[in-house]
Amino acid sequence: ESIAEQARDLIEVEYEELPVITDPISAKADSELLIHPDKESNIFCHYRIRKGDIESAFSKADVIVEQEYRTPAQEHAYLQPEAGLGYIDEEGRVTVLVAGQWTHEDQAQIAHALDLPLDQVRVIYPAIGGAFGGREDMSVQIVLALAAWRLKQRGIDRPVKIIWNREESIIGHHKRHPYVLMAKWGATKEGKIIAAEMEVIADGGAYAYTSTKVLGNATLMCTGPYEIENVYVDTYAVYTNNLPGGAFRGFGGPQGAFAAESQVNKLAEKLHIDPVELRMRNLLQEGSLLSTGTPLPEGVSLLNVAEECARSAGWEPSTDGWAKSKESISLVNKHLSQGKGFACAFKNVGFSYGFVDECWATVELHGNVEIEKAVVHHAGADVGQGTHTIMAQMAADAVGIPLERVEMIVSDTATSDNSGSTSASRMTFVAGNSIRGAAELALEKWREEDRPAIGRYRYVPHQTTAMDPETGFCEPNYSYGYVAQAVDVQVDRETGQVTILNVISADDVGHAINPQQIVGQIEGAVVQAAGYTVLENFIQDEGYVQTPHLSTYLIPTVLDIPDRVESLILEYPDPRGPFGARGMAEMPFLPLAPAVIAAVHDATGVWFDEFPLTPERVLRGLGRI
Repeated sequence: ESIAEQARDLIEVEYEELPVITDPISAKADSELLIHPDKESNIFCHYRIRKGDIESAFSKADVIVEQEYRTPAQEHAYLQPEAGLGYIDEEGRVTVLVAGQWTHEDQAQIAHALDLPLDQVRVIYPAIGGAFGGREDMSVQIVLALAAWRLKQRGIDRPVKIIWNREESIIGHHKRHPYVLMAKWGATKEGKIIAAEMEVIADGGAYAYTSTKVLGNATLMCTGPYEIENVYVDTYAVYTNNLPGGAFRGFGGPQGAFAAESQVNKLAEKLHIDPVELRMRNLLQEGSLLSTGTPLPEGVSLLNVAEECARSAGWEPSTDGWAKSKESISLVNKHLSQGKGFACAFKNVGFSYGFVDECWATVELHGNVEIEKAVVHHAGADVGQGTHTIMAQMAADAVGIPLERVEMIVSDTATSDNSGSTSASRMTFVAGNSIRGAAELALEKWREEDRPAIGRYRYVPHQTTAMDPETGFCEPNYSYGYVAQAVDVQVDRETGQVTILNVISADDVGHAINPQQIVGQIEGAVVQAAGYTVLENFIQDEGYVQTPHLSTYLIPTVLDIPDRVESLILEYPDPRGPFGARGMAEMPFLPLAPAVIAAVHDATGVWFDEFPLTPERVLRGLGRI
């Protein structure tokens, strides 16, 4: 470090100070001040959807709601900071032992950066302490590989270690994108939503990262899980001088869901229709067309999910439609009040918009007369959510042996083919199908008395299609998960403190392969979303992070989590999923923020169109400061 400091002090830099651009709206509008002078604009991605006749629809609407919404940046705050080892393995390969979400993508980027053949680079993932999309991009991988390679060239055969401290981690990787969403929706007095117009601007930060993928999700989900005949959407990702935005649990879904669900709740208020009832009249069903003009894949369960959640939360159906069984607002005392909110969402499973998704698996069957052991080779990452346990369970079921006879060899580019990323709620879905395919091939060879019997299989899901650049027409995803949540909150009018009392989360998981892990995913997503909604206030000033520590960026502790989380695990099989399973890790995150906002409105009569709901923001909204 002392040598590096000396070298640093010898460097002379001439700076030309330029204006700092941190507001995404200004960045979008400004064609003179460019973050990247080699680009023609600060806009680096633009999607659009044009469905129906929006102007005619608005002229027929009995109620119109227009509002601007803003969502904040969010830090991943995983337990394990960026860390790794770089060394040369026994076969002379540059090897990086690191936390990540896609071994083969890391391998390809390291090979490209070092100009090495792909087979001269090896990436291994050990057990990983969290990811949430924060490990989609490079951090220490290339530096570790370069250092180990250069040392080897100099005859030094020693490993290299890097561990970022928490501050380095917070300023060194991307954040959830801040979004500005401008919404105009119209509905008839009968409660039919007939028009949705959206302009959505994502703060991409200084570099593109995964902003285009995140924006694709937001484009689809900013009009919610509703069948709306007339849709007009423009979404933009723009460069600013802020930290780069990137993937984070739900990637684009939470931002879109916040605006969409808030619009539905406000339409319900104006129409004097219960918010659950309004949803029931508009939710997507089997055969319904998305905003992109194509139907959802078979197995749509939104109505069932919303009904289960509503019943559990105290709504009851009648001849007049759904209604709360009793008034939710409750004055505990002169400064404490309680309220109830409801929201729902849908979330893609897998890669989207024409990207060719794939997942490989190899299954070896060992033994003589009977199968004594099954060895599964799979590159899929386990980032703490239990992927490898699920893989072993699915392999045991596919082969027909007890779980204890399954051996997993995982997350190593030297021993497995490409599995794709542990992201987009896809790994259970694609890994299960690839393992089942490999197991079937291995069993065929076993019956032919091959020993060991080896099956290698590439699973390719139903092909999606890219958005038409003018209309947005496409088949965006091959599978979805469906979720509804009801939330009870308590608001202290004197301090501005919002306390989440109860959360009911109803999630259609298709088939619950491991129910305990599903409950863990639901509870973890709810707590993480509660932090996003109420507590976590990521601050940047002139592009500099002002909250670089966990003492200044507050994440939920045991005293901040909801008092009670009820997980309703619903099983409506996905025809394309392994054993009927859907991916579900992101679903419970999406509707929580709008459900909490609706509950706060129920308690106070005030709508909040921006969060987190810090005490200061709440008190300002209540007119107390």
